[in-house]
Amino acid sequence: MVDGDNPLGKHNFTQEEMMSEMCLLVNKKDEVIGTKSKLHCHHGKGDRHRAFSVVLFDMEGRMLVQQRSKQKITFPGVWANACCSHPLDTNDENIEGSEGIINAAKRKLEQELGIPILITNKWNFNFIGRFEYSCRWDDEWIEREIDHVLIVQANTDVNINKNEINRITWLDESEICEMIENRGEWASELIAPWFRMIWNHYLEPKYPNIDLILDIRDDEIINCGELMIKMEKPGLMLMEALSEHKIKVEEEIMLSLSKMEQKRLHGAMVHLFTGGGKRLRAILPRLVGEAVGVANDGHYTLGASIEIIHNFTLIHDDIIDQDPIRRGLDAVHVAYDDATAINAGDAMLAVGFEILAESPDISGDNLRYLVTAIGEMVRRVAEGQQEDIEFENREIVTEEDYISMIAGKTSAMFETCARTGAILSEADKETENNMAKWGLNLGLCFQLMDDLIDITGDTVTLGKPAGSDIVQGKMTLIAIHAMKSGLDLENFKKVFGHGSCHDTELLEAVKDLRKSGSIEYARKKAMHHHSIAHECLDKLIQSPQVDILRELTDYQLIRIN
Repeated sequence: MVDGDNPLGKHNFTQEEMMSEMCLLVNKKDEVIGTKSKLHCHHGKGDRHRAFSVVLFDMEGRMLVQQRSKQKITFPGVWANACCSHPLDTNDENIEGSEGIINAAKRKLEQELGIPILITNKWNFNFIGRFEYSCRWDDEWIEREIDHVLIVQANTDVNINKNEINRITWLDESEICEMIENRGEWASELIAPWFRMIWNHYLEPKYPNIDLILDIRDDEIINCGELMIKMEKPGLMLMEALSEHKIKVEEEIMLSLSKMEQKRLHGAMVHLFTGGGKRLRAILPRLVGEAVGVANDGHYTLGASIEIIHNFTLIHDDIIDQDPIRRGLDAVHVAYDDATAINAGDAMLAVGFEILAESPDISGDNLRYLVTAIGEMVRRVAEGQQEDIEFENREIVTEEDYISMIAGKTSAMFETCARTGAILSEADKETENNMAKWGLNLGLCFQLMDDLIDITGDTVTLGKPAGSDIVQGKMTLIAIHAMKSGLDLENFKKVFGHGSCHDTELLEAVKDLRKSGSIEYARKKAMHHHSIAHECLDKLIQSPQVDILRELTDYQLIRIN
């Protein structure tokens, strides 16, 4: 019973019975601090508990994946790795170190997959790392756990327990990629969020070299924050909010740009807006306003102002970087010319401030704060852009240098969207600063993911040249880490900063970056800032409007543009 209700009445009896098993409660350091039933650990808000995931490869390098039984109470029908469960409060499983985890894994491998303990006693269980996450299945059920990852390579026969597992399959390298990316026959399947984290953080950088995976020993507990069950698409509430607000903010943008009567200059100013896009920055002030106070039409004007100024910076960035494509269109300097593009950007900056002053929904007091905040944003973006330019001629660029640069060039805009959205909703100073911190970390996560997407995406999907950061010699966190690795990354060094290369050469360079752990390192940094952003949202009074900000925070992990 939970809070006087019985949440188990409609479920399979065997699954209900297992809900009485006693799990191990742990603190953030994965130290056992008590016990609670499996029911209490997973119902309502849930409690942080210890878990394990077994990844099983056969001797040919294929991976066993299972579809959870549709009778499971949590995450029914979801596809995951070979075996996932929890060590229990028993003498042989409530043991610090990997011994208790391995004993629990052997028990569940026999219960779920029918692999006898006599067999698994001969296996070598390789503990490679831990990660913490939470993921809500529905209004009732949630996972909140620190997951211990165990890797085994062995050939074995399997006899599945249909009460636990619906079906299994063995996947080779290409099939695993299709599953993770929800392509082909996997397009409509649900993939467990914890399995995605195992793949992203531990397996993908080394696979298909199983020996390298078996050698992983990561002592850090990776904080993956709050995950969504289907991260390849944003949540329904977020999509509805974006759709609703996008229409209004785009009307405001186009009306504002119509102030420019010079035909060619007006065409250059609106050019990028014809390339689509989610308008996340433009909508962000309104979403924040709804989450922390009372929103009004001034939020649309504010969003339009920031979006117009953002596009001004993109026009100038593309000239500086000589990038020919933006959002699938010719860059403004290509579609028109350099002089017109520069002039269009200047005019857009002026329009951005002009519409704020004209808005009847923005008071004089608030206007002062908004102009100050946006002016500071423009200055910080310019500083960050200049630092980025100067990185190209510096012998040494540190990780701290890079984070400081993107905090200005990219994150300042997110930070300002969040801060000004709160200001316009008359939020108190503490809330305003909290939302600014949320926006800052959202922006850092955004840029780090953008760096990752640049070298793992394709030109058509990205709307800009794939791998442009590498061939242009951009000092991203990935490049900085690779150069400090001490490894002989011949393929990466051959391509880095050379202006152009063949697709095959770029693929080999990316393999070097995976081998050095540089891609995974940047991914972990993105997840770190993702986690901080969620901590900021935890401080708010929870509501559907705050849930939309949570979905937006998670969406940064998989968004493109």
